[in-house]
Amino acid sequence: MKMPALFFGHGNPMNALDRNAWTEGWAKIGRAIPKPKAILCVSAHWYIPTLAVTAMPKPRTIHDFGGFPRELFEYQYPAPGSPELAMRVGELLDDEVQADDRRWGLDHGTWSVFCHVFPEADVPIVQLSINETKPAGWHYELAKRLRPLRDEGVLIAGSGNLIHNLHTFGWGKHDVEPFEWALRFEETARRLIMSGEHEPLINYETLGKDALLSAPTPDHYLPLLYILALQRDDDKASFPVQGFDGGSISMTTVQLG
Repeated sequence: MKMPALFFGHGNPMNALDRNAWTEGWAKIGRAIPKPKAILCVSAHWYIPTLAVTAMPKPRTIHDFGGFPRELFEYQYPAPGSPELAMRVGELLDDEVQADDRRWGLDHGTWSVFCHVFPEADVPIVQLSINETKPAGWHYELAKRLRPLRDEGVLIAGSGNLIHNLHTFGWGKHDVEPFEWALRFEETARRLIMSGEHEPLINYETLGKDALLSAPTPDHYLPLLYILALQRDDDKASFPVQGFDGGSISMTTVQLG
């Protein structure tokens, strides 16, 4: 059973509690795809100077943010872990990855989305860190080695945002129109994804000022490259969730297959 590969624009962690077009779209994806044996998630919020994978059987729900209502800090997503998948990831990555069975868990890049995709929290989840010391091309090539997991019933997901600029975000405002540079970069990225042209997206800094404004830091952008690296010739790209939050956060989901 070949699983699709998905990149989620996760946005505000309050999406875990909210019901809106984006969360409804995530729930619809969960109903439409085959139920995976396990999930491997690359989240923008585990951005550390090494490559690690969560290996605990019961990962904790990490509330890695501040300034939100108490109910969000009290929220728990008790999905199990999978030491077996963690070991398999280690095999595929030639033991470059370190097993983390204590420190991390599931951060909001993972649980704020999957609480809608699989609300029963009954699918095991493993997180793979993003090594912040490596360039974009290294991440893309590393992700290629994870391709066999798709044929083993594992859903590989990236969680970040194609466009993520908090400096220009419309804090506290409603119905903020997206910036022109954000719309232009999203259109460019979609065109390249649809045509399977990954090289410009790997070297996104060469795409001009729009790209630099859209991804001023690489953490939320790199999870997209992990998903693009999994694309096969017969994988059709689609965008089942779309939209902008605060003018400068793209909520686009990219689905391959």
